[in-house]
Amino acid sequence: MGEALKGAVQTLIKCGKVNSHFYSQTYGKCYWCDRSSKLGVDIFPTVVLPTVYSPSPSLPPPSPLVIRRNFLKWLGLGGVGLVTAVVGAEWAKYTNQPQPVRELTLEYETVTVDETGQIIKRDSNKQAQFFKEDVGNGIVLEMVSIPGGSFKMGSPPGEKGRDSTESPQHDVNVPAFCMGRFEVTQEQYQQVIGDNLSHFQGAKRPVERVSWNDAIAFCNKLSEKTGRRYRLPSEAEWEYACRAGTKTPFYCGETITSELANYNGNYTYAAEPKGKCRQQTTEVGSFPPNAFGLYDMHGNLWEWCQDTYHDSYEGAPKDGSAWGGIYDDDSHLLRGGSWGDNPGYFRSAARFFSIYPDLVYPNIGFRVVCAVARPK
Repeated sequence: MGEALKGAVQTLIKCGKVNSHFYSQTYGKCYWCDRSSKLGVDIFPTVVLPTVYSPSPSLPPPSPLVIRRNFLKWLGLGGVGLVTAVVGAEWAKYTNQPQPVRELTLEYETVTVDETGQIIKRDSNKQAQFFKEDVGNGIVLEMVSIPGGSFKMGSPPGEKGRDSTESPQHDVNVPAFCMGRFEVTQEQYQQVIGDNLSHFQGAKRPVERVSWNDAIAFCNKLSEKTGRRYRLPSEAEWEYACRAGTKTPFYCGETITSELANYNGNYTYAAEPKGKCRQQTTEVGSFPPNAFGLYDMHGNLWEWCQDTYHDSYEGAPKDGSAWGGIYDDDSHLLRGGSWGDNPGYFRSAARFFSIYPDLVYPNIGFRVVCAVARPK
């Protein structure tokens, strides 16, 4: 186990007031008792809630980040555009042959804000290609085509809230892939897995209280069901898709507001005013998308990635692939922040991990990717 993980374990002791809470020596108090007091509600009354390693002491602590073990190595297949069949040998294990998909055009509007949170630009002429994956009973996944390209991963030295784990900045070449337009919803999860234990119930709300293994199981089941290969995004794919060509802290500009994402609006990032703290998930698609046509890449729920956590980008892959682990696969990454978090924790470059297997939370979900190639 790495030194960062060992240090995280050593900071955790029982709260002493609530058995399901943990006191953090780093934070100086029980994060969950503190949060419950501020919100006036015990937001997680029935699950074990460890405080986790927080790499940025200058910010309020992030939401809990958890992990599951037994990492399955799903390698991307690369390519451009959309397909009617899976490329590569893995498809042979699937019992169903993929149904042809029809390329559709998505039209949407994006917004850009300045450091005060004021909208300074609207682009209502954005378009993206996508396809619909039918999972049964009229329920579909919408998969947006993400063009391949290069970007600088990580944060620059002067970015507010950055942590050393976001460095060094490095160039990554990401092959084209398709990504879920939205986080996986409860109706989609129910249709594929046959169960839904989300805390905040709602068919169009994102599924939560899913572990990393649960997300992997969903991808496997969806792949078997459709004949196409679905998986979690690599961390590089996730950040590339989140940024959507931007270099600012958020895909919408220099800051963000609670009118543009679901997070704890009691906290601010730059000079924007305080906003709403909804204390729960919102239906997917409730806020403007980024330039690639993806929704809720900031806030709503933390999202699982394939990768195992590393405390810097030294030696990181430069081809967009997932980075395997030196920490025994017990430290998978999450990205994007949640409904209860400070905006500094869901900047495009912000990254977190945890070391606790076999736990689930109502602030963690996921979205899927599908690596495919255009038919000739």
